[in-house]
Amino acid sequence: MSILDRLSRLLRANVNDMISKAEDPAKIIDQALRDMRAAYGEARSEVADAMSQNAKLEREANTNRRLADEYNKKAEEALRGGNEDLAREALRRAQNSKDLAQGFDEQRATQSSTVDQLKTQLRALEAKIDEMESKKSLLAARQKTAQASETLDRASGFNKAGGAMDAFEEMEQRVAGMEDRNRAMTELRNENDIDAQLKDLGRDRELEDAMAALKAKVHGDSGTTNS
Repeated sequence: MSILDRLSRLLRANVNDMISKAEDPAKIIDQALRDMRAAYGEARSEVADAMSQNAKLEREANTNRRLADEYNKKAEEALRGGNEDLAREALRRAQNSKDLAQGFDEQRATQSSTVDQLKTQLRALEAKIDEMESKKSLLAARQKTAQASETLDRASGFNKAGGAMDAFEEMEQRVAGMEDRNRAMTELRNENDIDAQLKDLGRDRELEDAMAALKAKVHGDSGTTNS
């Protein structure tokens, strides 16, 4: 399993646990970064161990190649000295050392490929951490925006549910209705005043007409009497 695979499993486990506990998203982001940094430290240690193992395999291969050369020389010396059995044993050991050197070389080639993969994963993890660090402030800003929207949604929900905003609007409508009635009553009173004035004006005219008629009658009667 690669470093990134293990990190992904770790992050999913921790994040899912925090989400299930309804943790603050900002805390989840911080925890994810802490987990990634911890995984990065472990990954660096793994890469260092792999590189150390690779160097050890190279030393073992070189040691066995040197032994193979030495045994070949001893086999030649033994054969020159007429000791064929000893020469054969030296050749057998030389072949064993050669086989071991080849095995270590093959293992080192595989290990080198593993080291290269680990280094690639380590660089990818480092880049991911840098990316998360740069996005942290953006995610925090998005979180605040989402929280503000959620607050507005809750306020809108209160309106629909008949909360404080509904009560305020109802009171506002009542006050507006009272004001409308007051204006109507004022207009009616003004109209009544005009009607009264017009009626009084008619009565005054009738009174003046009656007075004029009375004066005419009185003056007429006086003229008749004097004649």
